[in-house]
Amino acid sequence: MAPRLSCLLLLLPGICLGDGFFRCGNYLVSSDISVADLLKKCGNPTSQTSTTGDVRNEYGVKVGTSTTQVWRYDRGSRAAAMIVTIIDGKVQSIDSESAR
Repeated sequence: MAPRLSCLLLLLPGICLGDGFFRCGNYLVSSDISVADLLKKCGNPTSQTSTTGDVRNEYGVKVGTSTTQVWRYDRGSRAAAMIVTIIDGKVQSIDSESAR
């Protein structure tokens, strides 16, 4: 029983801190967080860009627009910046800049 538990404990940090998670102060955030909670836990991003594009159906007819925001959080000289992609007000992904 003990060998199984130690194997699980060895794998757990990699699972918990895998792609899509990052630390903001005392908080660990992931892509399932709301934009409001992200701002509350991490504060305002260092920089942000925003683009709006047409959404088209399978026939090419415009059915609306979609806004994509990319927020950058600089984390100091020892850690890669975290890039948060928000589409239509919902966090879609959180990635390390070094992974891009």
